Amino acid sequence: MNIGEVATRSGVPAKTIRYYEEIDLIAAPARGSNGYRAYTDEAVHTLRFVASARNLGFTVEQCRALLALYRDKGRASSDVKRVANSHIAEIDARIEELAAMRKTLATLARRCHGDNRPDCPIIDELSAPRTPERHLSKTNKSF
Repeated sequence: MNIGEVATRSGVPAKTIRYYEEIDLIAAPARGSNGYRAYTDEAVHTLRFVASARNLGFTVEQCRALLALYRDKGRASSDVKRVANSHIAEIDARIEELAAMRKTLATLARRCHGDNRPDCPIIDELSAPRTPERHLSKTNKSF
């Protein structure tokens, strides 16, 4: 089947499929005599697997590890669980970071009168000089 059909069947855009091939996340298929890529049902399955993992927020490198484990029929489920638990820890850290950002922004929004006056604590805070000791959020050090 051609890349358009694989894209439709897997739910992965053709551009993304080409990118995954370019970075060797998935193997590039052999080309037919017409020069077009000739994909198999296995490629569709692999792309669905990667799409599912990406939808759960796994990075490309984590997907690479999961694919290797998927293909290794002698794998230990503890290896798969380790990848998943590592990703859970990353998600938890991001949730904490987002909660801290939300708390800071909500505090600033409460302090803003939201009227016709030009004074605004949100603008004041965003434009204030930053030092290592002074930032909007302890977890978001870019401010």
